[in-house]
Amino acid sequence: MEWVTDMAAKRAELSPHALAFIDLESGQEFTFAALNEQAERIAAGLAHMGFQTGDRVAILCLNHVEFFSILFAAQKTGLILVPLNWRQPVAELEPILKLSEAKLLIHDDAFSEAAHDLKARVDLPLCNLEGDGEHDLSAMMAAAPANSPEARPIASNAPWYLLYTSGTTGNPKAVIQTAGMAWANAVNYGQAVDLTSTDTSVNFLPLFHTAGINLLTLPLFLAGGCSTVLRKFDADAVIDLLAGGKVSAFFGVPAIYQALSLHPRIDEVDFTKLSSLGCGGAPIPAHLLTEFMERGATICNGMGMTETGPTVFLMDKASAPLKVGSVGKAQMLTDVRLEGVDGRIVEGAGTGELQLRGPGITPGYMGNAQATAATFTPDGWLKSGDIAQRDEDGYYYIIDRIKDMYISGGENVYPAEVEKVLTTHPAILEAVVIGVADAKWGEVGAAFLIERPGADLNTADMAGWCRERLAAYKVPKSFQVVDEMPRTAAGKVRKNILKNTFTSEAEEV
Repeated sequence: MEWVTDMAAKRAELSPHALAFIDLESGQEFTFAALNEQAERIAAGLAHMGFQTGDRVAILCLNHVEFFSILFAAQKTGLILVPLNWRQPVAELEPILKLSEAKLLIHDDAFSEAAHDLKARVDLPLCNLEGDGEHDLSAMMAAAPANSPEARPIASNAPWYLLYTSGTTGNPKAVIQTAGMAWANAVNYGQAVDLTSTDTSVNFLPLFHTAGINLLTLPLFLAGGCSTVLRKFDADAVIDLLAGGKVSAFFGVPAIYQALSLHPRIDEVDFTKLSSLGCGGAPIPAHLLTEFMERGATICNGMGMTETGPTVFLMDKASAPLKVGSVGKAQMLTDVRLEGVDGRIVEGAGTGELQLRGPGITPGYMGNAQATAATFTPDGWLKSGDIAQRDEDGYYYIIDRIKDMYISGGENVYPAEVEKVLTTHPAILEAVVIGVADAKWGEVGAAFLIERPGADLNTADMAGWCRERLAAYKVPKSFQVVDEMPRTAAGKVRKNILKNTFTSEAEEV
């Protein structure tokens, strides 16, 4: 697939009067025709301002329908959109903005102050997508020529937007996202959950992350369905939509499902009426899967990466209750293989590094040939950095990140295995284990725990409790109760921050 069609224009041609988006805050509704018209006007405005194919346009905002109009405008013009992480301070955004070589920064009212601070540091023009001033989005569209921009061919592998990795370790890298990747993801996710034009969903995951764009808003858009857009996750609003039957297809990271499970009005939701519930971004605890199953909701756990567009795996409903903890099988447009520690490809059931290939895989990291080369094998497979296990039925389980494994007394310890056991404790809601230096054993485990509401966990008893369920070398040496975990936008715990915190506290003792 060398070329693809203009997504917004084609969808507007096929179903012009169907609803594409609803903005929950304003109540404004956008048909596919209206959305495409807005995207064309933005594209014309950007071209009128002198921006050309390949130029970068950064955007710093909460979730707005206009984000998708701008995204499609970038596709129409060949500009490259750079969504910025609004959770990062200006000091962290400044080097990313410089590295991206952005020539314009679009922002919303929520980040107007940060945008002006960045302008003073980086010296680039600003455009407020909510404002009506001389240099705002409305003015830019009004000043553009009335005629639509000339249709241009869209190469399936050309950079469309850049997503900077969360940087849980090391420096963030700009992962190239393409239209071909978007289509592969739409097939992988859409056919796995039978997504159709009659489905409705809710968009609340941040749009600087692949899940906010691609799980499942863009696949649903391409299928002709409608998404309600929230500025960001709000448990009350999501419960209202679910209870009101406004959502048929749902996707959330584990932290979202946890928040919903603890919501006082969760009993108002009839989960049996939802056609699909997907989960990814981080391992979901088995107790959460069980709790939702008891409510008639089968959460299909999956796995993907920013570099894979993201959908690779997704569990099927029929097998989800039978294989708790599995991420399912690789979907239609992704091949997977496991490479063992001996460098040989694992055949049949077995364990090894997960490696991936297919049209949903990124061509690489923008401006970073060294990182790109290091991420792919000589024969073109993406090295995920995950240790995975394939069972005799072909279902996959993610064991842990290779980099998270630690060696205690000469034995390999995978924190995810220990965390899974810890979350079976009746007083523990969430557990994270990291490896820390130890004079005797080289490394030992340090466990960070979040209590269940109303629980009173006695950490002094935890080592003994663990020894009944784990080999001695896997039992953490320390246990600490915390109120919350530091997380990325995908809900992954930032273990490097926990490790730094542990080190600092250990040095103070």
